[in-house]
Amino acid sequence: MRMYDIINKKKRGGCLTKEEITFMVEGYTKGEIPDYQVSALMMAICFQGMDEQETLQLTLAMRDSGEVLDLSAIEGIKVDKHSTGGVGDKTSLVLTPMVAALGIPVAKMSGRGLGHTGGTIDKLECFPGFTTALTTEQFYENVNRIKVAIMGQTANLAPADKKLYALRDVTATVDQVSLIASSIMSKKLAANADAIVLDVKTGNGAFMKTEEEAFALAKEMVRIGEGIGKKMAAVITDMDQPLGNAVGNSLEVKEAILSLNGLGPKDFMEVVYALGTEMVLAAGSAKTPEDARTMLEQTIQNKAALDKFAEFVESQGGDKRYVYQPELLPVGSIQLQVMNTEEGFVSRILAEEIGLASLVLGGGRLTKDSEVDLSVGILLHKKRGDTVHPGEMLATVYANDMDKAKDAYGRIVRAYEISQQPVGKIPMVKGIIRNA
Repeated sequence: MRMYDIINKKKRGGCLTKEEITFMVEGYTKGEIPDYQVSALMMAICFQGMDEQETLQLTLAMRDSGEVLDLSAIEGIKVDKHSTGGVGDKTSLVLTPMVAALGIPVAKMSGRGLGHTGGTIDKLECFPGFTTALTTEQFYENVNRIKVAIMGQTANLAPADKKLYALRDVTATVDQVSLIASSIMSKKLAANADAIVLDVKTGNGAFMKTEEEAFALAKEMVRIGEGIGKKMAAVITDMDQPLGNAVGNSLEVKEAILSLNGLGPKDFMEVVYALGTEMVLAAGSAKTPEDARTMLEQTIQNKAALDKFAEFVESQGGDKRYVYQPELLPVGSIQLQVMNTEEGFVSRILAEEIGLASLVLGGGRLTKDSEVDLSVGILLHKKRGDTVHPGEMLATVYANDMDKAKDAYGRIVRAYEISQQPVGKIPMVKGIIRNA
């Protein structure tokens, strides 16, 4: 088998076989096939596309390029959740303890953030001592004992995807639905939960800018999971403004704790409940979405989810006092208020611009080796649809450097769009796709 023939076949619109895809993935992972040939194939795929079977085989080949977790030591139906990423997205911090408080095992692998804000692991490291460097035995034991554990992704989890994504990133071949879907799903399938719930973001602050693109990606990923017998659901959610009010690691943790105390922003909790409902249904713990939602709401009302979060933090070495005393969490030494100058209504808050403001402050990473400042971020006081008057506060910048604070200030001002007409409610959940 020759790589030249595989490239030529795809260039002419042919469908690649399982053997051809496996040959390419294995060869590239081992360093036997050069970058330039794989780049050519990725570009051919961008122009010609891949059918369902090709996409599934590419996903499985990448999954099988490294370790596939065996979760059989964990009792019950294991559920996992994945988000395609957004600004102010701290859903895992609230969602996982809610679901775990219902006795549903959540075995989750997470990564650090690359881009505007930190990832789930960065946020959790706001708790002194917290670690995701668990052995697989500790991971299994924690899920069995308290029903939730979050472990950092191992270097040997879908290594082919890491290598292929790095190549796609520098050859303008990232934005192809089959390649995106197989990249995400290869890692999720290697983590090997029984049921996977996907949060597919759409809008200005999302990778998929239009609803059409987001639905196409959601359908592709659900099909892949369905193809190997996984219980799947994808919830398409709005990311045309930041999710919730807090952007930045410690600020988002504080907002998550507020949410677990029943004081979460409505837009954020709408997404949390939608995703949680799908996780409860996938685990077979409720028969209807209404029953699942009621069960989740009860975990907030009776503080079971808050206590589960504290138990989870402590089980992974963190100081659980911070869960009950969030004022202990770090906050930037400089606070700069962003004031409004117009009369009207907030029609839009460009999520991407707010995300870049957080990045400027040091709340995210430009490269995987960048240091994240956990104490900086932005707190939004006005959201889409709100009435605004001159002299009112739009947001507060939390920083440790005045020049960076001023840069972020300018970006936040540009992010707010004010209209003279009232703005109608835009649903946070655009749709849900489930397999049979």
